[in-house]
Amino acid sequence: MGNTALVTGASSGIGVELAKYHASKGGDVVLVARSEDRLNELKSALESDHGITAIVIASDLARPDAAEKIFAATEAMGLQIDILINNAGFGGHGKFHERDLAKDQAMMQVNMAALVNLTHLYLQGMVSRNSGKILHVASTAAFMPGPLQAVYYATKAFVVSFSQAIAQELEGTNVTSTALCPGTVATGFVAAGDLDGIKAWDNAATPDSVAKCGYNAMLKGDLVKINEIGLSFMANWVVPFIPRKTMLKMSQKFMEKAGKRQ
Repeated sequence: MGNTALVTGASSGIGVELAKYHASKGGDVVLVARSEDRLNELKSALESDHGITAIVIASDLARPDAAEKIFAATEAMGLQIDILINNAGFGGHGKFHERDLAKDQAMMQVNMAALVNLTHLYLQGMVSRNSGKILHVASTAAFMPGPLQAVYYATKAFVVSFSQAIAQELEGTNVTSTALCPGTVATGFVAAGDLDGIKAWDNAATPDSVAKCGYNAMLKGDLVKINEIGLSFMANWVVPFIPRKTMLKMSQKFMEKAGKRQ
């Protein structure tokens, strides 16, 4: 298998750390995000520190044609994408009916549609070569509904379901699909999603630890990887057995801001 990885959302947080970790293993990277300046800074650092080649593609995945343009760009450069890391995503806080619908539509485009489109475009080549790996960055939010983040939680549930389904379809090939489901992570996600003041982020994991956990799980071909043992136990053995209304109330409390708690 070759060793070129395409990483979306590569300008910050987990995406930066995934790109760094891949480069530290000698792999070339295609860096995708909106901020071309940040991507160029990362490109210079990775090439200097690890002697690899980094390609920058500035793209806004909220645009419906973004995936096709990214694919066309890598094809034009003659690049073979051996590892696809669908990391880009964002959230938003508030009651669904009070939120700006356009923001939630953009969230669905980035978190689901762009991910599906990129996977479809690059997976065909992987299957034909009988070699490749895909990592989808989801969230432990995938395992329950999320009042006050209704659309975000639903998009992550979609990602985990989609990733596992295609993993089964790929059985018998040397191509794998892994869903990484971290809990809270100390990234710009908090500010971008208007999540300041939510206690859940007080003990957030570091982006580099989450990136290494997910990347290593991808290499092993794991179906779903949760970055903490306690969270894995909760998601798999506690949440499924809590009465639905009780679980919904707990989930909402989890997302309430400090100044708004009852």
